[in-house]
Amino acid sequence: MIAALGWLWRGAALGVLAFAIFGPLANLVLWAVALQWYYPHKLPLSFGLRYWREVFKPTSDAFVSLGTSIEIALITVLACLLLAVPAGYALGRRLLPGRAAILMLMLLPQAFPSVAVYINIARLFYRIGLNGTVAGVVLVHSVHGLVIAVWIAAAAFAAVDAELELAARNLGASAWRAALTVTLPLAAPGIMAAAIFVFLESLDEFTGTYFVGVPDITTLPLMMFTASIAGNYQIAAITALILLVPSIAFMLLIERFLNTETLAKIG
Repeated sequence: MIAALGWLWRGAALGVLAFAIFGPLANLVLWAVALQWYYPHKLPLSFGLRYWREVFKPTSDAFVSLGTSIEIALITVLACLLLAVPAGYALGRRLLPGRAAILMLMLLPQAFPSVAVYINIARLFYRIGLNGTVAGVVLVHSVHGLVIAVWIAAAAFAAVDAELELAARNLGASAWRAALTVTLPLAAPGIMAAAIFVFLESLDEFTGTYFVGVPDITTLPLMMFTASIAGNYQIAAITALILLVPSIAFMLLIERFLNTETLAKIG
């Protein structure tokens, strides 16, 4: 009896967890195929793919918005990695004093309300001509992306055995060559994971893009927001599902590249 009650409680807990995870996703799927759905009906009155055809037709804004989102995300990844790789190497190899304080200091932008920060950034960018430009949006996306990239890069470099680099130095390699040919390739999986995280963060970023990019820059999250505000929940749901595909694919790659042992090195 006690064992049966234990299984019942575990089953109920798993059911609640599954509902919390898959319930919103199921609602998105229903909206994506619903042609008519209004209160008080619990389910759509009719189903179809008409809105999918509208999203994927050649003249749709979805392709332009998706292209803009990918372009901004790729530039953000490049900008963040150019700074995060040398910073992560110095922090991972403990070449800088106050390593823990520096890493914690980098989290400060996350501690403030993002809306207030982006409003002030938008005012500043408007004065210097960066509002409504890809460069301005990339800079805003890099605020969050750089934190992720530096933390993961530092963990990746810390996970590489320093003795291997010393062995290369003993064989005559310079410090620069040892870092490029030994340490960097071994840390590459972690750096790849950092790039994926930054790409996903940039691809899904809405608030910063809204305050800095609108109306000249339109990304897929902005298109989803516009559709939902206009009451076109089918288009918003389809856009959300499109954004979900790269997120799931890249998270599977992250699981392969970044293990718990590597993350433990950040401490």
